[in-house]
Amino acid sequence: MFGFTEEQIAWFGMTVGVAGFMLYMVFIIFQLARESKAGRFGTFVLFLGLGVGLIGFVAKGVIKFFMAGLDQ
Repeated sequence: MFGFTEEQIAWFGMTVGVAGFMLYMVFIIFQLARESKAGRFGTFVLFLGLGVGLIGFVAKGVIKFFMAGLDQ
């Protein structure tokens, strides 16, 4: 499609697409905190509770990157 291979499209979706989706999720958490008038501590708790999944996903990618580098 448009001269790109399936591998290139998958790489683009997994890097740029997922990163954009994660930024959108951060925006949603921020909106939720603002509309509920959570205050500083409440906003921190929301980001902590809902953002742990995002941090875990990023950590998994970083760990895989370093583990792949150790095999070579």
